[in-house]
Amino acid sequence: MSVHPEIIESIRSASRQMVRELGFMNSTLAATNYSPSVIHTLLELEKQKTMTAAQIADFLGLEKSSISRMVNKLIQEHELQESVSDHDGRMKLLSLTSKGRNTVQKINEFGQMQVNTAMEYLMPLSQQKVADGLNLYASALQSARLASQVAEKSSIQIKKGYIPGVVGRITEMHANFYSKHSGFGQFFESQVATGVAEFVSRLDHSCNHIWTACLDGKIVGSIAIDGEDLGQGEAHLRWFILDDDCRGYGVGRELLSQAMKFCDEQGFTATHLWTFKGLDAARKLYEAFDFKLVSDESGNQWGTIVSEQKFTRLKV
Repeated sequence: MSVHPEIIESIRSASRQMVRELGFMNSTLAATNYSPSVIHTLLELEKQKTMTAAQIADFLGLEKSSISRMVNKLIQEHELQESVSDHDGRMKLLSLTSKGRNTVQKINEFGQMQVNTAMEYLMPLSQQKVADGLNLYASALQSARLASQVAEKSSIQIKKGYIPGVVGRITEMHANFYSKHSGFGQFFESQVATGVAEFVSRLDHSCNHIWTACLDGKIVGSIAIDGEDLGQGEAHLRWFILDDDCRGYGVGRELLSQAMKFCDEQGFTATHLWTFKGLDAARKLYEAFDFKLVSDESGNQWGTIVSEQKFTRLKV
């Protein structure tokens, strides 16, 4: 549906004026020493109670690196606090401290005063029209942004077999993720690099296969089936990982689906995988493909003591 050019220009002009009048041209906002992105983060945390840094990045539409610096600063200034999710040990939840709640109260008081002062210049009927119009326009902007994100992620391609850079990229993704969520270091990274390098040298054997998810030429996910290292006609699911930015779009499910289809075609009597306790989102996906938890033991083979879990999927 086309929009008349005059309407477009009228909305653009009004939007620019609102940005100026609300103070967004300044380096700080709402009578605080904080930037607009910080103000929006604090207000949304008041509403949601807890959020991850990734969720904040999605909400604000900013790069994760910018969010990370902002969050660290707010934690240092005791506006935010961090805790581990009860449902997924990978997730670090952010929430307001008592100081943060006081800051938000002051922001709300300023904002309410600002809106009330402006609305006093309008009749009640016009006030409601402003509220309805702004809400409709904000919803339309959000819908357009989300549609764009989905379209971008839908361009992810699943590729089969070896591609240049796969050893280094799988190693990098694992090192980054597990250093953050499990405290693993150089030893773990070296083990992953050695294992992936050894495995790709055996990809010419028909019982071994690897899949990668690629976005704009970059590997953003992977999964492999090793049909040799366990023996006895059983398969080993290895190096299943996905970049945080690509979660929630069905890419992980598609990778696992293709891997399980391969296992069924090869006729493996069982498929095993080893993972770490606390990765509940991944566990739900495994269980959706008929994997069952068969053991849960603590160990330090990765350089740090963790609870390692084994899941098994039997031949249908």
